[in-house]
Amino acid sequence: MSLGQDGPPTRTRMPEGHGAHGPAGRRPQPRRALMTVVGVVVILVAALAFATRGGGSSSSDDAGSGGSSGGGSAAKGSASTTAPTGERPVTGKSAGIPAGFAHTAQGAQSAAANYAVALGGVDMFNTASRHRIVADVYAPSASTQLQGSLDQAYSTTAIKSLGLDPDGTAPAGLTLVSRTIPVGTKTTAGTADAATVQVWCTALAGLAGQGSTKPVTTSWFTITEKLVWDASGTSGGGDWKIASSSQKEGPAPVGGDQQVATADQIAGAVQQYGGFTYAR
Repeated sequence: MSLGQDGPPTRTRMPEGHGAHGPAGRRPQPRRALMTVVGVVVILVAALAFATRGGGSSSSDDAGSGGSSGGGSAAKGSASTTAPTGERPVTGKSAGIPAGFAHTAQGAQSAAANYAVALGGVDMFNTASRHRIVADVYAPSASTQLQGSLDQAYSTTAIKSLGLDPDGTAPAGLTLVSRTIPVGTKTTAGTADAATVQVWCTALAGLAGQGSTKPVTTSWFTITEKLVWDASGTSGGGDWKIASSSQKEGPAPVGGDQQVATADQIAGAVQQYGGFTYAR
């Protein structure tokens, strides 16, 4: 909420619709892309990296379009410079994950951004919720092949190496932080029923709280999601689903000269500030 001097309050709305580089050197990256399983590249969230670190379009005006989700043409933003550029908001959800995306390039970008958030969240550390997320965001032919491999990746050994309890939760007094924040999206290829979308993201990951040996750090990376239109998805209305995905580091900006928050401040912020539904 920002207050103008000569007018009413203006609500700044986020665009709607899985280590920072400082000047002194490069910090360890808490995320990386891992395995390929039967031709499907899986995005694994911060857990495994923590364990190892230290040692097409049916809308002609959108086809092939890119840039930040907060951008848009002057015509679309003429009513309000803070308005989302998407054609319509996403109001549906499937098991808590935004669903019912438009069958357009914008809809594919919206889906890719929201799926990146779901695949990068703390629920991926719990077996039952992880199975639900993968089944919801991946195409049926891909999700059935991924579940076992992801279970192996999020094994008890990996969870213990992160300092988590066997069920994937943080020990008493600590808060598990794993949050992906899309910065922008672009379509690099697409047809009416397929789209390749890149999502530029930043992320928070670690254990917040006094005595944590895995402090919360930031990272920057780009996720590439190959999406297909599933006509049977979302109550029979159709939806975009991931066929395969991959991840690479960056582009990462120079870290700002800011005072680092205490562990308790980070834990409090993560608990008090909710996330968003992203729409292109």
